[in-house]
Amino acid sequence: PMDNSSDVTSLLSLESFNIPPGWVYPAFILGMLCYGIILFCNLVILLTIAMEKRLHKPMYLLVFNLPINDLMGATALFPQLMKEILLDSRSISYPSCISQAFFIHMYAAGSLLILTAMAYDRYLAICCPLRYRAIMTNAYLLKIIILIWILNTTMIVVLFVMVLWLPRCRSLISNTYCDNPSLVRLVCADTSSSNIYGLFITFFMQAVSVSAVIYTYLQILFTCLNNKQSDAKSKAIQTCGTHLVSFIILEVTGVLAIVSYRIERFSPQVKKILSVFVLIFPPTLNPIIYGLRTKEIRSKIPLIFSRKKILKIS
Repeated sequence: PMDNSSDVTSLLSLESFNIPPGWVYPAFILGMLCYGIILFCNLVILLTIAMEKRLHKPMYLLVFNLPINDLMGATALFPQLMKEILLDSRSISYPSCISQAFFIHMYAAGSLLILTAMAYDRYLAICCPLRYRAIMTNAYLLKIIILIWILNTTMIVVLFVMVLWLPRCRSLISNTYCDNPSLVRLVCADTSSSNIYGLFITFFMQAVSVSAVIYTYLQILFTCLNNKQSDAKSKAIQTCGTHLVSFIILEVTGVLAIVSYRIERFSPQVKKILSVFVLIFPPTLNPIIYGLRTKEIRSKIPLIFSRKKILKIS
């Protein structure tokens, strides 16, 4: 449907969750609780790694980027979502919509890039232990982290520039939050180049990350099977297990969201719920997985809280 030219610069309308009146407050409380857990758990991991010098090692400095990325994705989603639920407000300004979509896509691509870099780090640590410190220096690690964020930002900026310069003549966002496909549907011009680029970077990111994780884990598996030391095996399995669980959670939630939008038989309500899974489960579970499963981080978390108590007493 075509809107008047005066409406083009006005507010956009989002799809509603269609929550029954009696469920609005429980849904709002549940959402706030979930966002609170994400904020608390990710900030604890960030503080623990930042304040403990023993954790200033390549593996944990890469882990440090994961909660930053998860907080960015969750914060792009939750405040707007909570406003929608509580006030039954389905309107969002065009600039707010662009910024929400931009940071959601930054989060999605960033998650894959960070987890791929972490797989490479684990591969070097387990398959090349004698050369690990010589290869994975602080300078080399910094280059990897900078490359992750530059590559991520560049890909997403190009994706959005290709859409935003096109004329817009619609105002209904066909999702409960703003994303690139929803912004593309607002355009009243040929969007084939934008669609091709979007499909290309999606395929490229998936192909690189999945193949890198499969290759590194096959190499790690062969190394562990050939290693006679049982303690080395168990340590390798533990550190790799946490990473693999995080990667699988991200892939499963992402694939569910994509598949649900491609299959017409899925109810609109199920599609809406699945679309937010990728922005809720990884940011909630990643800090819990890394906080509880990684012994070095788990043992340092209580020290952060005990330090705060000491500072308050003094």
